[in-house]
Amino acid sequence: MPTVTDNGARAVLVVEDDPVLGKALQRGLEDGGHRCTWMRNGRRGLEQALAQKFDAIVLDLMLPELGGLDLLRALRLEGIRTPVLILSALGSVEERVNGLNAGADDYLVKPFAFPELLARLSAITRRSFQTKAQQLIVGPLTLDLSTRRVSRDDCEIDLTPTEFSLLELLMRNAGQVLTRKMMCEHLWDSDWEGVTNVIEVHINRLRAKIDREFDTQLLQTVRGRGYVLRVPG
Repeated sequence: MPTVTDNGARAVLVVEDDPVLGKALQRGLEDGGHRCTWMRNGRRGLEQALAQKFDAIVLDLMLPELGGLDLLRALRLEGIRTPVLILSALGSVEERVNGLNAGADDYLVKPFAFPELLARLSAITRRSFQTKAQQLIVGPLTLDLSTRRVSRDDCEIDLTPTEFSLLELLMRNAGQVLTRKMMCEHLWDSDWEGVTNVIEVHINRLRAKIDREFDTQLLQTVRGRGYVLRVPG
């Protein structure tokens, strides 16, 4: 079956120069079941955020070597969309607006209550995971419904609209045999089975695109029954 898993545990990068607060954040997040990486200055925080994928970033603003807003702008310029929660003693309306306009997803002013921090992190990461649910993943295959991009092992595959719809159907029902009739009804609201070989034509073209260059064949024919997308166990 296509999978997008969310067990609630998050990988969180904390960029905070205050040693007492940084340690408290790390301990609190790990006690809450999250994985926490703590960086003590802006430059190292940016390097870490670019080098590793995190589910969220807790970001101070007044950081040594590189300020929090500069770090945030650099991330967004690089196309990194990791949810960012600014955690700062700077709490005027103008400062909060500047933080959000720089690309932050939320802004929490110090001093703060830890349960509120956890709740806000949960909210911004939940939105991110819901966006990711627009992706179907079956083994090495990824299909993005929002961008209509398909890739296998990070190699992008160019599909026609019909091939895309056919692959979406197969991925949503991975491991299950689909008949030609089911495919016809999905693609054209029709039961053309037995009338034309149009399904075979599209299947062959799709198979050539997603399997030809790879050792493992995912799209399989089940003689007398139909087709199945299956990842060998």
